[in-house]
Amino acid sequence: MYREGDLDEYKGYNIPREVEVAWCEEFVMMHAKELSIRNWDAVIHLEALSRSYQDSTILEKVVAFAARNTMSADSLVKLMYAEGIIRIIQACRNVVSRDLLFEACKVTVRLFESIMSGPLVLDPGHELSQASIKDKKSLNSRALKGIEEIRGLLN
Repeated sequence: MYREGDLDEYKGYNIPREVEVAWCEEFVMMHAKELSIRNWDAVIHLEALSRSYQDSTILEKVVAFAARNTMSADSLVKLMYAEGIIRIIQACRNVVSRDLLFEACKVTVRLFESIMSGPLVLDPGHELSQASIKDKKSLNSRALKGIEEIRGLLN
């Protein structure tokens, strides 16, 4: 908004904070319904939203979906969900309960371990280059780096 020059115009409308919060809640629910093991667009949108609207509901929705569905996903989807969860945790750290933090970390580590222990699996249309990865070794390296980030979040 700021870069396009629309921020001043938006501020001129004096939209109440309660309305903005309601809009954010609608965005969370809309993108939570779009979560899919076929792509990671929705988790990217929720992660971006979590940077400006810190709400534990975002993390709850993504973690619940990841725990139920991503273990059958391809390696790249698992990586993108796990890294997305880490970024959401970092953005919402102050509003997330300890139990939710531990659950999110547990699910994320499970995803990373699944990536490292299993074979490289990619669904049609998914390429390692989409995540700047060359091979299984670099995929495992990213997963290991993610586990280290989780350790840092818990300390």
